[in-house]
Amino acid sequence: MGREEMRAGDSERQAVADQLKVALDEGRLDLHEYDERLQQAYAAKTYGDLDGLVTDLPGVIPAQRSRLEPRQQPATPSAASGVDGKGKDGGRPFLASYSGVVLVCVVIWAMSCLGSGEFVYFWPGWMLIPLLFGLIGRITGRNR
Repeated sequence: MGREEMRAGDSERQAVADQLKVALDEGRLDLHEYDERLQQAYAAKTYGDLDGLVTDLPGVIPAQRSRLEPRQQPATPSAASGVDGKGKDGGRPFLASYSGVVLVCVVIWAMSCLGSGEFVYFWPGWMLIPLLFGLIGRITGRNR
């Protein structure tokens, strides 16, 4: 009796199911074909039945021998802006973007005052507090 006629066990069926899942994740199988092969894998009785399900799929290649380049991590904002590790320019993006937010809030407040015809509580003042702390930290050189 050859290997193809020998009865397969649950562990062999699970190993083939894992190979099929990897092939699905890699895009080598579509979902319909994966489902069909998975059903056949769990219904397989012999090694020959299992081998026929994965013969057209490539084997798994270890990352060390793969020809694919690993994905490069994007540059950090501090590295992209030329900032050294001491944080001299670290407050600049925060102050510029947050100043725009405060400006929009002040414009909304002013338009609501004009629309209502009366002076409404100056709620954008609360948004000025972090901006003032940022400016003070920038002036004193404590960009934290």
